[in-house]
Amino acid sequence: MLKGLDPLLSPELLFTLRAMGHGDEIAIVDGNYPGVEHARRLIRLDGHRLIPVLNAVLSVLPIDDFVPEAIFRSTVKAERDKLDPVHEEMIDCCARHEPHRQVVPLIGQDFYGRVKTAHALIQTSEPRLYANIILRKGVIYPKELGAQAAEVDPFVY
Repeated sequence: MLKGLDPLLSPELLFTLRAMGHGDEIAIVDGNYPGVEHARRLIRLDGHRLIPVLNAVLSVLPIDDFVPEAIFRSTVKAERDKLDPVHEEMIDCCARHEPHRQVVPLIGQDFYGRVKTAHALIQTSEPRLYANIILRKGVIYPKELGAQAAEVDPFVY
């Protein structure tokens, strides 16, 4: 255990999140998702539901603000605008951490294709269908140092 970190952030997951670079994506998926087939790197969080895992990841992962779209969710079949309760919960969770970002729906194969190129995939035990989301990692900006600063300390945030 570590101070200030959600205990769902396992050592493997923390390593993966830290190893990701700006623009890399990570998928968090439900228990029915074909994770073994689609993952470049598979992190299993069996016994945990999607929303607590999403909340834990968003507590430490900056979301990309260099692009107009950086958070994507799967859809109910081909119904782009249909929201199941789990989608509403995902949108609410993202809004708490990233209030200025929209959660963009991706239909079927578009979502699958994006997951297959993601840096990693977190497989949860979420039983609800279509409970899948992709997050694109952003950057953490250094503190403003003012006009007098001659050097930037890369370890001051």
